Amino acid sequence: MESLSEDQAFRLRRNLTDAGCDPALITRFLELEQAHRRCEQYRMLARQKAALLQALHCVEYKIDCLDHLLYLMHQQDANP
Repeated sequence: MESLSEDQAFRLRRNLTDAGCDPALITRFLELEQAHRRCEQYRMLARQKAALLQALHCVEYKIDCLDHLLYLMHQQDANP
């Protein structure tokens, strides 16, 4: 079984870190890479993506709340 080069492992770690993955997930992902267990890697990445999307939707909701408040304030200022 072919092992990862240091450069390949560095690049994977960097990409996963940039994607917000925690150290435990990165370690497990690299173990799965060594074992050629691609399906499990896909599942891990899908879960991470879903978590990021959930966080994004929460932030979008907060922005929408602020936009609504700004809209109401502008309406009040336009009709004193």
